[in-house]
Amino acid sequence: MVQDTDDLTGFRADIRAWLDENCPQEMRDGAVDEDSICWGGKNWNFTSQAQKTWLERCAAAGYTVPTWPKEYGGAGLNRDQEKVFYDELGRINARRPLQSFGIWMLGPALLHFGTHAQKLHFLPPIARGEIRWCQGYSEPGAGSDLASVQTKAEDQGDHWLVNGQKVWTSYADQADWIFALLRTDKDAPKHKGISFVLIDMESAGASTRPIRLISGASPFCETFFDNVKVPKSYGADIPAQVGEINRGWDVAKYLLTHEREMISGSAMLAGSGRSLGAILSESGHLDDPILRADAMRAEIDELAFGLTLERYKDQSESGQGTGDASAMLKYVGTELNKARQELIMAGAGSDALEWDDGRAPLWLRSKANSIEGGTSEVMLSILSRRVLGLPG
Repeated sequence: MVQDTDDLTGFRADIRAWLDENCPQEMRDGAVDEDSICWGGKNWNFTSQAQKTWLERCAAAGYTVPTWPKEYGGAGLNRDQEKVFYDELGRINARRPLQSFGIWMLGPALLHFGTHAQKLHFLPPIARGEIRWCQGYSEPGAGSDLASVQTKAEDQGDHWLVNGQKVWTSYADQADWIFALLRTDKDAPKHKGISFVLIDMESAGASTRPIRLISGASPFCETFFDNVKVPKSYGADIPAQVGEINRGWDVAKYLLTHEREMISGSAMLAGSGRSLGAILSESGHLDDPILRADAMRAEIDELAFGLTLERYKDQSESGQGTGDASAMLKYVGTELNKARQELIMAGAGSDALEWDDGRAPLWLRSKANSIEGGTSEVMLSILSRRVLGLPG
């Protein structure tokens, strides 16, 4: 919880009053499971009128993206005000009104690299939950070595002709648009011939195929581009690419830091509103001194990690950036979330194997944290070489 100054005390009172008046009671259950998340998009079906009302009220006030500038759909809050806002959400156990890759990843990249017209065109619909985005990075031959992407975009004058395949494209079958890394110069060194391009998923020739996981769910997809025509511009000063042509790797690296910070925060999100001890006490297994000690240790680690995450966010806000430290945050957050799910399973015993109560799917899903956004092995390699300076 942020320490209030006189200015923040008044701001906190205003936010508290706004939330008390505008957050529907049904949205104050602290739910963070897949079924409770509002992803938005053209084809989104709200689970309840309360979910729809909550999104609309927050979007109108700019609270789906609190720190974005008001002209782009945000509330224009500074970091301390943002902390107060989320403190107050936690106070009433409120759900986040909207979650999306547009908010976590594309938005920050557009704010940093986009033209003013691009920002005005793409960011407000993201903030209002009108457009759902997916990420077209990994390919069958380009996973951890992402710069080896081969999906190509050929210059056809007023448009690009895109051919190739992406894989592990989260929710591509439900997304309206995709931000993708495309090879626009096949003769350039692999980091130099990539562009970061925005593509409408309704374009002719774009298709998806879900990948069924061990959990039984299919959040990931294969994505195919078969002679997809992508206009070079969506309007005056609204190019299809973000940043410069053939300099998409700069955008990709910047976006990856935000993706890794988002994944690192999954440990905190998984415990939103409820401590690990509170969850385990329901099973009656906290009488076990070993489990109780492990749970206390995990909670302390989560609290310490939360403070570290906030410190790096403040550092990023001040213009210093997170840089290679995002690899550390991603690795530690991954391990914390996996440890948390292991303890929840251990505390429930054989009851945890019952599929419908949600514990087993979350436990299985946590394993993917070690792969998505860069494998744990790659994160450790980045830390050893670029942060610790160890020999290769």
